[in-house]
This record gives sequence, C-alpha cells and structure tokens, in this order.
Amino acid sequence: MTNQRADAAQELETNVAAVRERIAAAEAASPYRQTVTLMAVTKTVSADRINEAIDRCGIRCIGENRVQELCEKYPHLHLDGVSVHLIGSLQKNKVKYIADKVDMIHSLDSLSLAAEIDRQAAKHSRTIDCLIEINIGREEAKGGIAPDEEALLSFYDAVQIYPHVRICGVMTVAPNCGTGDAAYAQYLTYFKETRRLFERLTEARLSAHPEITPVLSMGMSGSYEAAIVCGSHIVRVGSGIFGARIYPPSGR
Repeated sequence: MTNQRADAAQELETNVAAVRERIAAAEAASPYRQTVTLMAVTKTVSADRINEAIDRCGIRCIGENRVQELCEKYPHLHLDGVSVHLIGSLQKNKVKYIADKVDMIHSLDSLSLAAEIDRQAAKHSRTIDCLIEINIGREEAKGGIAPDEEALLSFYDAVQIYPHVRICGVMTVAPNCGTGDAAYAQYLTYFKETRRLFERLTEARLSAHPEITPVLSMGMSGSYEAAIVCGSHIVRVGSGIFGARIYPPSGR
C-alpha cells in the first residue's frame, strides 16, 4: 500500500470512529433508546474506497443515490454481510436494474413507482422492503408525499395491493438548516414531526405485522445527531465518512 493510500485509509478509519462516537452520544441522549444503523452514503465514492470502509471500518450498510452508479460499482463491492439501500429518487424505468440488488428502497412516494417495484421484484421472486418518503419540509423540488397523517395512511393502504412491496416505515430528507444551535433546533422540529408520523403509521398499520421491524430513516452528515435524538434508526452519512464529494467533470 502506497503512503498516499495508507493515509487515506487511516483518514477513513478516523472519520468512521468519530461518527460512531457521536452516534453513541446521541443514542445515550435519545429517549427512545434505539439502536442506530450507520449507513455509509457512497455517492461519487469509488468501489475501492467503499470496500475499505467495509473491510477496514466494519461498515455493514451502504446507500447509493443513483441507479447507474450502483450498477457500475455493484460487481466490485465486498458485500458479504452488507446491506445495500437505494436512497435517492428512483425513476420507474430504472427499477429493473436494481430489483435484484437492493435490500431496501428509501424513496417510495407514488403508486406508479410501487407498481413497478412490485412488477420487477416478482421477476426475481422476492419482496422488496421500502420506506415511504415524506417531504417534511414541503419543498417543491424534493420528492415525497405530504407530511400529513391521512395522506400517509392512505398511501400505505393503497400500496397493499402490491404483494412484492413491503412497507417498513418512513424516510425523510430535512431541508438544509446549516450549522450551529439554531440549525440543530430547526432539525429537531422537522425530525419530531417525522417521528410523530412514523409512530402513527406504526400504531395504525405496521403493528399488525409482527414480521416487520418498523424503520425510521432520517439524518445525514449535518443532522444525524438531532435525528437520533428524535428516534431515527438509520442515519445516512456520506461526507462525514468519505469527505467532500468530488463530482466527475460530466456532472454524472
């Protein structure tokens, strides 16, 4: 291993250790006393770098935003004992490429997408776990259903006609609130509202299915501590682990 690569590997280990330490502190502060899964978000990260996170740092959950990236990297990843999640916006015409690869889809927000996931999953004789994406910030540029209890339960009920789609909970991407105490307080507001909706879904629907472990996915590199305090089960950390993203010239 070259010195440069060794330094990069050491930096990766340091970053993961720091994130885990902060997760542990937030878990201790959470009234929900939940166990949190650290997802390494691998957007623009090379397969070699991802494998270092898996092999050297014990990462056991990775999330990709883009179907094309996932398909390019997938054959080269060390995925024994590692769960793979699709966390970005998913177009219906791309579901076929990942239906046999992912353990969970975090961005279910339309019945047409649910229908296509069901159709493609059936081809592989499997059921795909999905989270309903909630647009908690009510942002026009983002996907997700309205942050409304009636809308959430109605959407859940409508998806039940698709036997190869299993809804396990909800996901949200909070608006970027910046940093500092004021930002933390804003994140808490968004995440508490999402938690309330998650609890309502769990009580009204998921509790009737003991085979399902309810999942709340919220919190990213700048907000995961607030999300954990509000009961998040999965936090999605990219730059906090791998550093700032470096986008290719094509902007892919």
